[in-house]
Amino acid sequence: MAPKGSQRVVKKIVAENRKARFNYEIIDTYEAGIVLTGTEVKSLREGKANIAESYATDEGGEIWLINSYLPEYLQANRFNHETRRRRKLLLSKREVNRLMISVNREGMSLVPLKVYFNDQGRAKLELALAKGKKLHDKRETEKERDWNRQKTRLLKDRG
Repeated sequence: MAPKGSQRVVKKIVAENRKARFNYEIIDTYEAGIVLTGTEVKSLREGKANIAESYATDEGGEIWLINSYLPEYLQANRFNHETRRRRKLLLSKREVNRLMISVNREGMSLVPLKVYFNDQGRAKLELALAKGKKLHDKRETEKERDWNRQKTRLLKDRG
């Protein structure tokens, strides 16, 4: 049995936006719940979701996830969901206000990083407050990544 103060955090990552860290400079991350229907949850558990081209926006004091793809659940027949419908994100009022101020005043973007199930079995979205990188910043990131790969190869060959 685990000690009383420690918690075991288990995340089953369903979908990940790998290009987001290359295209954006991540300022801050938030964990948000997602309002889903039953067939969407079952489809997520199959692990075929895609959030690569999705984004979040604020409308009417709420944050919405737009253009995320959840395929239809095959066993649901007529009770299925739309694959690219808008999904409401669940955040506290303070977090929503902070995000809306950053997006509207400072020109930042809300980018989904990954969708996962937490240890309680609830679907969560890791949402990032990000600023877009310029072309020269992207090149610099690529150079740094290549140099780190070469460095590890050299160290591996020597020792």
